[in-house]
Amino acid sequence: MRKTFKYRLYPTATQRELLRMQLSEACRLYNAALQERRDAYRTHGESLNYYTQANQLKEIRDAGDLSLPNYHCAQDVLKRLDKAFQAFFRRIKHGEKPGFPRFKSSRRYDSITFPSHADGNRLLKPEQRKTHLRVQGVGEIKILLHRPIIGEIKTVSVKREGKQWYACFSVECAKKPLPELDNAIGIDVGLESFAVLSNGDAIPNPRWYRTAQKRLRRAQRKVARRVNKRSHRRRKAILALQNIHSRIQRLRNEFQHKQSFKLVQHFGIIAIEDLNVKGLAGGMLSKSVHDVGWASFFSKIAYKAESAGRTLIKVNPSGTSQTCLCGATVRKLLSDPEHVCIECGLVAPRDFVSAQVILQRARISPSRQNVEAVSSCVS
Repeated sequence: MRKTFKYRLYPTATQRELLRMQLSEACRLYNAALQERRDAYRTHGESLNYYTQANQLKEIRDAGDLSLPNYHCAQDVLKRLDKAFQAFFRRIKHGEKPGFPRFKSSRRYDSITFPSHADGNRLLKPEQRKTHLRVQGVGEIKILLHRPIIGEIKTVSVKREGKQWYACFSVECAKKPLPELDNAIGIDVGLESFAVLSNGDAIPNPRWYRTAQKRLRRAQRKVARRVNKRSHRRRKAILALQNIHSRIQRLRNEFQHKQSFKLVQHFGIIAIEDLNVKGLAGGMLSKSVHDVGWASFFSKIAYKAESAGRTLIKVNPSGTSQTCLCGATVRKLLSDPEHVCIECGLVAPRDFVSAQVILQRARISPSRQNVEAVSSCVS
């Protein structure tokens, strides 16, 4: 299976400028290739593909019109554009909003990828200087290897996030099954608590975005006061705002990684709702739904469960909060914290009952319920 290991880079001022120049050149190539595709279709009705454009790279480099040091890195830029067009045509085919590929600003083109390890990049071996990553055209950049890289490195990406730089290693590695467990857990995610488990445990909601709103408001006002959109002071204010958002994202990811790791370690069967998170994020609770990040949490549980040999079951979310364990329907408003069943007399917190209903549905035969099971034996 494929995993990504992400590490912090500490480039010098000169190296930061060289990296920025490579990103700018990659962005220029992306925009030029997009312009060529658009003009070819408008003038001649011809649809260009990746291979047509990639065959021109050698001629462009020989003419001195492309200064990206690594040839395969330039090819990856064209592949990125080709994927954007493939997604565009797929959306048209399925009747979705098309979203034609757009030109990118060099300030928003934040990563370059080396398709092969040791081709334009190399992580220096421990017997040499294990704390450095050699990047073609930049030199040896200090890297913080806070954990070992396990598996065979396939691709390496250098990424900019605000003021910080990262190296992302895409690795092909073997699965690591954990000792088998027969216990099962149901998880009901929410907004008051991040999640409530069917055993009664509750994971509090840290609310990273709402906690940082005061700092965000100040940073956003500072950007709004910079009237000249090309000024250095406005760019500096935007960078400060980006750093706050980047920190929120890092805190949210760390929290979700820890919680998903604990669940996979302690339970053999994990039952969750097959939620339409995108639909929920479009309602009046959109800010809270985006802040809690259910979709990313479920994806982290999914790949960890697959690697560890656990079973992840997604159940139909319809009526999980309006159903009792006895099968009776118990209508509740969003503001009702308690579950009170007239049929069987059960009185308990609504989220706790919902988690038990989710687990109950997961134990029913998949042929009678809309259940999707994901285990390590199916990949």
